[in-house]
Amino acid sequence: MSIWDYSPKMDVQTAMIVGVGLLVAPVVLPIVAGAVRPVAKGVFKGVLSVYDTGRNLVSDTLEGVQDLLEEAKAEVRAESLEGKR
Repeated sequence: MSIWDYSPKMDVQTAMIVGVGLLVAPVVLPIVAGAVRPVAKGVFKGVLSVYDTGRNLVSDTLEGVQDLLEEAKAEVRAESLEGKR
């Protein structure tokens, strides 16, 4: 059996459904695309908002950790200077 010998089995009902689908598709697809576009845009805006919030949170956290580290270094320097006296 060769691949070229294959013929799909299609009855009249399936052919009618496919035909109607092909006729309706040019009308339905633009309507569906018009409805999906605002939803997709809203999802993208939400993702960008979450990304910006997360980036700001990480930035603020790193800044706080750096400030805390500098304070600890200053205290260690002050304690070592007091120990040398």
